Amino acid sequence: MADVYFVPWDANKNLLLEAERLYTCAKTFNCIEKDDLVAVKLHVGELGNPNYIPPFFIHHIIQKIKDIGGKPFLTDSNTYYLAQRHNAYDHIQTALLNGFNLAPFIAADGLRSENERIIKTRGILTSIQVAGAIAEADAMVVISHCKGHDLSGFGGAIKNLAMGCTSRAGKLQQHQTVDINIDQTKCTGCQTCKNTCPNNLPQIINKKAHITSPLCMRCPTCKDECPTNAIHYTNQETLCKALSSAALGVLETFKPNKVTYINFAKDITQHCDCLPNPGPPILSDIGIFAASSPVSIDAAFLQKINYQLLNQLSNVNCMTQITEAINIGIHGKINPTIQQI
Repeated sequence: MADVYFVPWDANKNLLLEAERLYTCAKTFNCIEKDDLVAVKLHVGELGNPNYIPPFFIHHIIQKIKDIGGKPFLTDSNTYYLAQRHNAYDHIQTALLNGFNLAPFIAADGLRSENERIIKTRGILTSIQVAGAIAEADAMVVISHCKGHDLSGFGGAIKNLAMGCTSRAGKLQQHQTVDINIDQTKCTGCQTCKNTCPNNLPQIINKKAHITSPLCMRCPTCKDECPTNAIHYTNQETLCKALSSAALGVLETFKPNKVTYINFAKDITQHCDCLPNPGPPILSDIGIFAASSPVSIDAAFLQKINYQLLNQLSNVNCMTQITEAINIGIHGKINPTIQQI
């Protein structure tokens, strides 16, 4: 049996019917039983971002779950950074404004990210703070939009599990595995980094910038805005390994064979959906993938594209997420068979 099922993105066809065929062949919803509380894990898109998964695909999935007798709820955890999804109220409003309204939206980690479960894991992390609504769900459908990412190379199912299913504390723990350094010979103390940081975390000491706050999540804002290119990341691939560790912790809260995955590879931009301005697509639309493994489904996406482009743009190897996930025990294959239907 093929590891991953796939339909090409072909606007000459009814893509909703193509998705229906995909789910049937992949047995996508076999993980759901009657009366299961089913987390439909998605990214509702930052307000203003046009690239999130079209809601009609999500509505279709919700109906499929209801037909089985499951009880679906849309969910995502609140963001660490200050934006339109930082708390449950704003997150719900964003979901509704972006058209996700056929099932209740439950912020996975509570009103202000207070709802979490500390779960043991393996790899570079020993534990991770999993969002409470994820940890308490009976089953989960992980729906991911494949795209680039400044720190981890790309975002797919593994990243959706790792960042999207953990609390703010869990997100911060993962992000802080990356180091941020300032070349003091280039820094002019202009305060651009401090003024552009949403939390004003950089400090200017003796006319030089310093970033030592325990609250810094290594977002690219200060680095991108520095006029002298003095700010740099190091150990970026450590974050890729942290994503795999966190993903494993999330999966540890489910019984075997209770999580399924759907990846949409369209509107593939360099930047992620957390930005209202992700930039133009850098790759052609690919299609929709379905699988029972986050490793296999992400590896299949990387097989279908020239992922070296994403490596160059982010200065990190996209395959690190895949290989580390396999190393710590998440099932799947680095070179899965892809069955096009």
